[in-house]
Amino acid sequence: MRRLLAIGEALIDFIPAESGREMKQVSAFAPAVGGAPANVCGAYVKLGGEASMITQLGDDPFGDKIADEFASCGIGCEYVKRTTKANTSLAFVALKEDGNREFSFYRKPGADMLMEADDIQKEWFEDIFGLHFCSVSLGDFPMKEAHRQAVKYAKQAGALVSFDPNLRFALWEDLDALKQVIREFAPMAHVLKVSDEELEFITGCGNIRDALPKLLTGETKLVIYTKGSEGAECYTREASAFAPGKKVKAVDTTGAGDGFIGSFLYCLSADGMTAETLDQLKPEQMERYLAFANKFCGKSVTGHGAIASYPTIEGMNEE
Repeated sequence: MRRLLAIGEALIDFIPAESGREMKQVSAFAPAVGGAPANVCGAYVKLGGEASMITQLGDDPFGDKIADEFASCGIGCEYVKRTTKANTSLAFVALKEDGNREFSFYRKPGADMLMEADDIQKEWFEDIFGLHFCSVSLGDFPMKEAHRQAVKYAKQAGALVSFDPNLRFALWEDLDALKQVIREFAPMAHVLKVSDEELEFITGCGNIRDALPKLLTGETKLVIYTKGSEGAECYTREASAFAPGKKVKAVDTTGAGDGFIGSFLYCLSADGMTAETLDQLKPEQMERYLAFANKFCGKSVTGHGAIASYPTIEGMNEE
């Protein structure tokens, strides 16, 4: 199985000591390594793949914590830079009564935001399976251009490019700018994941069927539409599939969507799929990948944290 790279933020999620409370009511927080692209790498590695993270950390204890955890769980750190110009990004998370999250970010700027296009090296992308990215690091700062460079090098190497917008409205003063950057970068990706909570903001459509012409554009060949416990759908220009979700008691939904796309990418890689062959996917293949990712996601939300809650391939075989 070939290696996955992800680019973007790696940060410390401060997880609340108790659930069912708003941020202002939480009495204590515990640090956990997070950041959506890092979580995707974590899911891919937990299942037995190889993955490396492209990011920048502060030269501080939280940066040390992230680097140490990457090393301990098998995420490659060879493309992780350190800087003294900004601290490692932090995100405080509150878990409300319905299991959903409230965020407060400390990232003005964070070290990851200052990574530059010139920091990205072409040779990193030789013989990789794919590159994954999200929208958190696509604001008006240097990391946006680092993403553009990474996507360019990945495509030149023949790798699959995957994009999960993973909207975080709290990080954007101008939501029109967020919408614009997603619409700019989404057509660059071969695989595009969108949740039911994000669909209307991104496309202006409340229905996935109506939205598909706006999503299957540019180089996008595969759209994954997730609906939480209601399951997930998959679309190419020629085929579609659906897999139902299994209702579980959610303890912590942090990193659930990242786990979904990370495990889905693992399935694509395990089957030898490439950017060139994505549009040849059969409905039964897509259904199998969706079912696997739904199960992975369902198992992850029954535990605390993101990467720490992800099941291994052996755990996936346990009922």
